[in-house]
Amino acid sequence: MEERNQKTVNRYSEAFKNQVVKEVEAGTYTVQQARRTYGLSANTIQYWMKRMGKFELLPRIVRVEKPNEKDRIQELERQIRELKESLAETQVRYLISESRFEVVCEEQGLDPEEVKKKLKAKRSSKQ
Repeated sequence: MEERNQKTVNRYSEAFKNQVVKEVEAGTYTVQQARRTYGLSANTIQYWMKRMGKFELLPRIVRVEKPNEKDRIQELERQIRELKESLAETQVRYLISESRFEVVCEEQGLDPEEVKKKLKAKRSSKQ
């Protein structure tokens, strides 16, 4: 008989969830202590607290920016988009050029790889 690695899925009752949230809110446990005590992840406890608890005990992310930072970030994101588009266009042009080169070499009865090697050798000797 073949054994399968089955993942254990834990389902917690609403009463248990409420108990954990109340203990954290009452100060009996911090989120980290409750996590270790009950074997839960911090994200699970924070999710329960968002759903049924008080928000002031959850950590908040406060972003402080200078007035021009947001504009600068947007400008940099725009430049990144343009560069990605330009790179994609260049790659397409390169592939088209490579294909044309191979077709011309085949029409002339030449091996494209040998021609490339000769061109590289010619370039390096000029430098």
